Amino acid sequence: MGYRIHPLVAAMAVAFSSLACQQATAQTTLNEVVVNAGKIRDAATPQQIGAAEIAAQHAITRDAAALLRDVPGVSLYGAGGVSSLPVIHGLADDRLRITVDGMDFIASCPNHMNPPMSYLDPTNVAKIKVFAGITPVSVGGDSIGGTIVAETAAPQFAAPGQGTLAKGEIGAFFHSNNNARGGNLSATLATENISVTYTGALAKADNYKAGGDFKRWTSTGRIGHTMALDEVGSTAYESRTHTLGFAVRGGNHLVEAKFGYQDVPYQLYPNQRMDMLDNEQKRINLRYLGQYDWGMFEARAYHEQVDHFMDFGADKRFWYGNGAPPTGSGGSNAENGFPCSPVGTSTCAAGMPMYSASKTTGVNLKADVDLGANDLLRVGALYQHYTLHDWWPASGGGMMPGTFENINDGKRDRLGAFAEWERRIGKQWTTLVGARYERVETDAGIVRGYNPSTNGSAPMWNNQQIDAAAYNTRDRNRVDNNIDLTALARYTPNNMTDVEFGLARKVRSPNLYERYTWSTWGMAALMNNFVGDGNGYVGNMDLKPEKAYTASFTFDWHATDRSWELKATPYYTHVDDYIDAVRCNNSTTCASPNATANNRFVTLQYANQSARLYGLDLSGRMPLAKTGLGEFGLRGLMNYTKGENRDTGGNLYNIMPLNGKVALTHQYGSWSNAVELVGVAGKNDTSSVRNEVHTAGYSLTHLRTSYTWKNVRVDFGVENLFDRFYYLPLGGAYTGQGTTMSATGTYSPAYGIAVPGMGRSIYAGVNVKF
Repeated sequence: MGYRIHPLVAAMAVAFSSLACQQATAQTTLNEVVVNAGKIRDAATPQQIGAAEIAAQHAITRDAAALLRDVPGVSLYGAGGVSSLPVIHGLADDRLRITVDGMDFIASCPNHMNPPMSYLDPTNVAKIKVFAGITPVSVGGDSIGGTIVAETAAPQFAAPGQGTLAKGEIGAFFHSNNNARGGNLSATLATENISVTYTGALAKADNYKAGGDFKRWTSTGRIGHTMALDEVGSTAYESRTHTLGFAVRGGNHLVEAKFGYQDVPYQLYPNQRMDMLDNEQKRINLRYLGQYDWGMFEARAYHEQVDHFMDFGADKRFWYGNGAPPTGSGGSNAENGFPCSPVGTSTCAAGMPMYSASKTTGVNLKADVDLGANDLLRVGALYQHYTLHDWWPASGGGMMPGTFENINDGKRDRLGAFAEWERRIGKQWTTLVGARYERVETDAGIVRGYNPSTNGSAPMWNNQQIDAAAYNTRDRNRVDNNIDLTALARYTPNNMTDVEFGLARKVRSPNLYERYTWSTWGMAALMNNFVGDGNGYVGNMDLKPEKAYTASFTFDWHATDRSWELKATPYYTHVDDYIDAVRCNNSTTCASPNATANNRFVTLQYANQSARLYGLDLSGRMPLAKTGLGEFGLRGLMNYTKGENRDTGGNLYNIMPLNGKVALTHQYGSWSNAVELVGVAGKNDTSSVRNEVHTAGYSLTHLRTSYTWKNVRVDFGVENLFDRFYYLPLGGAYTGQGTTMSATGTYSPAYGIAVPGMGRSIYAGVNVKF
């Protein structure tokens, strides 16, 4: 796959391998690696999604982030079909720490089309931990929201005396609405001390259909394709994911290496001006895990390389007019539309290629040290080096010659360390205190815009030159010294009650796109948008790190055997230097009507302000009856979040409105069934600075059933049973079809349309273990 191994990674691989060989030689009896460092009950208890819950989702979704939708406090930003962005208590994307097998990935795209969890297929996920309340410093860092820890399956070995272990799994799925289909395969071959595993998954889907017709400019889609009035443009995708793992164990020591490769030929975006037309990720992850008399030690080194390409997908290539189409177009008016042929003519948008390339190298060290029966010390350190080059070749059918350098030689380095002390006080109290320091350094090289040599001195060329000159003359190096603090306590007065409460200070430094995107030219700004609201964004080199102060409480009432439970988590977060947006007004392209417009997309610039977020999570489950027809139960959750900008008094962007879910479950032998009801209130508390789209409330009904027989599992169900039409509250603005480069909506879908959700879809899946 063309890997180039970083010298630091290679050195750690040699060290880990040598240690593993020494330990394997020294041991005459090879036992399963068991790590027991934590002898006391954790003060912070994350929400865990295990193998059974994940397996139930395999036939429903190919988006790994969607596995989190039943976690209290979590919602999802709409994006591509396999790349939605998790939100915890109103904070999303880079404001969360998301690790995949201990690796910190960074989205290398001005639209964040390749977030960390997009590199996982759900069938490759073994478990997920979500820290939605107070996050311990041992799992936090460079984030102000919660933490999501996703893990693939641990290596498996043959039992003593078994000889060789050979096992595998194969599966397939189908969705009716968007003709989604795909499959997964895994295989393991292992002895008592060596294990080799392969996992792979393929998925492909067409555009999905909404639960009814919706307003947009035209019904004509890509060349040779007539788009139905209920078809949601730019929602198709295809992805291919592969992982190859090797592991060696000896005694209580384990060394493993995982090689990952993902290729996404295309993933179209209904809320972005561009589509992802190729994304390739290569990664290597090396890990050592050992149990010692004093505790546990883990070391990890990883390297990732991403090559990313965007342009207009097929649904965004045809012309839209505001009246009669151009002569010879073959259409009667803009509402009827017409196919674009050939590409690049007056009836079809010319291409606008955009490339991003990044490399990430990281090292994580962590130790759990037993200080006694009631005390545990966690210490660790990390180093991460990230480089990014984002450039746009000549485009626009010759209108934009040369190369536009969006971010040139971008760099973001993290160096950090933490210490955390967990103590059990008697039988009822467990406390945790911790501190984390991180040094974050960012920098970028000089830039230039498109070459105006063949276009005279039009204002847009002058502005690019002025902006680039101002940017290039400044010192672009920035160093942040960030400190996180956490204090947490768990009180257990009896075997039916747990109370967890705490305070935390968390800090996040701006990402490279927030600091170093430099052009106020409207078209360039529209390309730098990772929230899907249709607006343009300009970076701010003087941004300060965000500093969040959070108080959270969790009340957990439950049966002694957990047959029923009820949890309530109120929380409050105040953020200093919150990175919000203000109307850009520092150049000709940002002048009136940009500052006051409320009926069009606008150009914004990132700015530090203050914010607060508060809300309540409720979740619970209980048995209803146990009869000859099986066991019946009830489970549900409710989430409420409010986000406010303290400087302006306005609302924060993309806050999920009040929402809830109730499921009636039924278990009878090998059958498992559920009727699920979802309700979402209207989104009326919107961000006025962004002209955020309002959405109406809605309710959905889903049916699910599965049957397990020996090593075979079959899933069947119906999503959105009654084919209800609704708009996604966190789906952003619909820019899924037509030429999408206008801020006014003249040649793009009408301003003010949200992205519709999927209509009725029947799904089926089968999985066989062997």
